[in-house]
Amino acid sequence: MRVEIWSDIACPWCYVGKARFEKALAAFPHRDDVEVVHRSFELDPGRAKGDVQPVITMLTRKYGMSEAQAEAGEDNLGAQAAAEGLDYRTRGRDHGNTFDMHRLLHFAKEQGRQDELIQILYRANFAEERSVFTEGEERLVELAAEAGLDAGAARAVLADPQAYADEVRADEREAAQLGATGVPFFVLDRTYGVSGAQPAEVFTQALTQAWGERAPLTLLEQGDQGEGAACGPDGCAVPRQG
Repeated sequence: MRVEIWSDIACPWCYVGKARFEKALAAFPHRDDVEVVHRSFELDPGRAKGDVQPVITMLTRKYGMSEAQAEAGEDNLGAQAAAEGLDYRTRGRDHGNTFDMHRLLHFAKEQGRQDELIQILYRANFAEERSVFTEGEERLVELAAEAGLDAGAARAVLADPQAYADEVRADEREAAQLGATGVPFFVLDRTYGVSGAQPAEVFTQALTQAWGERAPLTLLEQGDQGEGAACGPDGCAVPRQG
């Protein structure tokens, strides 16, 4: 079974939702047969690459809330994250364009290190003092290397603005086609969708239901020629001479 997760590194509920989903997946009896794929979704796609501002400032301007309301929201998110065992800095974080991170995540997917990288990017953005937005590409290269990727290859990806750009845009178009207007957005076997950072129990229910309703394999009827030749644990069928 495949679970696709649309998310953004700048999304705190994606950070929390990933932890809740993984709690459910860890207890799922068929967890070893579940493939998890992370898909791209930008919360602020129109933001210029160099446009970085404090999170509290961004919240007050984007949502029209007061500074006190923005701080209260961050405190609530910090408590939600702590309940999942996650570190979360409620003050002093910044916000910026995440497109390069998504490009890097597609590169990491090809290398089999996507989950490692996305978790490191979340931690760097939400829990560490150093910014993932203001320190330039070398900061992202450093985090990619921590995830087990080749630093030189990661640097080359970031240096080429077209590298994996189409893959990011394709993910975003697909999210729109699936009706996703926010993230995190979880899609199970392209049959069930779960929107938001739901409790682990909701993910458990979704995994169980999706697994139970998988369509069984249907074999086509054998033709007049009988069963086709095939290989199995005992070897391959050898044609008999007439």
